[in-house]
Amino acid sequence: MSLKIGFFTDSYLPYTSGVVRSIETFSSELQAQGHEIFIFAPDYPNSQGQLEENGVFRFPSIPAPTYHDFALAVPFSIRLRPTLKKIGLDIIHVHSPFLLGSLGSHSAKKLNIPLVFTFHTLYDQYAFYLPLGHNFAQKITKKYCTDFCNHCDSVIVPTGIIGEQLREWGVSTAIKALPTGIDIDSFRTEEKNWLYQKYNIDPSVRLIISVSRLGKEKNFPFVLKSFKNINAAFPNTRLILVGDGPEKDALVNLAGELEISEKVLFTGKLPKEDVVNAYNSAHIFIFASITETQGLVVGEAKAAGLPTVAVKAFGISEMIEDGVDGFLTGLDSEEFTNKVILLLNDENLRFAMSQNALKNSEAISAKNCTQKLIQHYLEVIEKYNKDLRLPNLS
Repeated sequence: MSLKIGFFTDSYLPYTSGVVRSIETFSSELQAQGHEIFIFAPDYPNSQGQLEENGVFRFPSIPAPTYHDFALAVPFSIRLRPTLKKIGLDIIHVHSPFLLGSLGSHSAKKLNIPLVFTFHTLYDQYAFYLPLGHNFAQKITKKYCTDFCNHCDSVIVPTGIIGEQLREWGVSTAIKALPTGIDIDSFRTEEKNWLYQKYNIDPSVRLIISVSRLGKEKNFPFVLKSFKNINAAFPNTRLILVGDGPEKDALVNLAGELEISEKVLFTGKLPKEDVVNAYNSAHIFIFASITETQGLVVGEAKAAGLPTVAVKAFGISEMIEDGVDGFLTGLDSEEFTNKVILLLNDENLRFAMSQNALKNSEAISAKNCTQKLIQHYLEVIEKYNKDLRLPNLS
């Protein structure tokens, strides 16, 4: 059965994030397996014609006040209703509970079709972006997200631990644990010297890499402070930070204060092929965010054969097999530092973990995860239609 699926999302290309990569990966695989995808997303100012894409419906937007690269869609268009009627969607899948996600929920109700929501983000952990008291902002965010989930027909979570978190919040809707898949083949390349050549780095230097948006929630001050200690113990190392974000200037300044500026490279935003080359040029991947529902970049690093040292929190705890393909640590700089140094000093251990990372990445291949998503869509649609046929006894 070929499905027509509507993705409603508050972020999409040319913006880059874990949510956008998830949508890209699933869209590509769903289309490859014979399904039609229609994406409803913000337009982005100054995109210079990058967004002329089949099956993508754009909404006017304004820059977010806290981060101008992020666009806030205006969730209204007189063209939406006739477009949806013409397409004839089978199911709507929203990737945010706000703005276009809310519009997607409203549209599913109007069209009388099922609604699926992927809970990509622990939104309460981002409450500091709101102009409200932190505790109050967290409380209302949890309440809003719980109510939104309970109006959906299914909630997908990237890892089981996030499903447990939602149950604690009061979500009663059916929850399905399903990670975003990784196009594992695309992260494997014979190019192992790209970073060295691109940035004129001495070939003897060991490269420690982290890939992420440079936002407060990603905990990069912890990374920089830990790297200062790593470099003190192992001077022939360099830290590569791939990505951009609102905290970049502050992090550059912190690197200066820590007197490690010459040992830290901020690459800025890179195209995907260069991100792949960067992963494959490095020796160890590190990650300190404590807000991840999955940690897609950890899966990417594994697909590139990198052992990971990460802070054990939420979804990350299910992405790494501690002691096998990486290490999970507490939010303790000394412990984190010691695990990185252990890998730097023990080449046999690093190689073994690298091989295990490659092997374990197969479990989250995009093809396998997409097949599970399709089966879930079919089950949700069948249940929805069955419930419609049931007599109303109230």
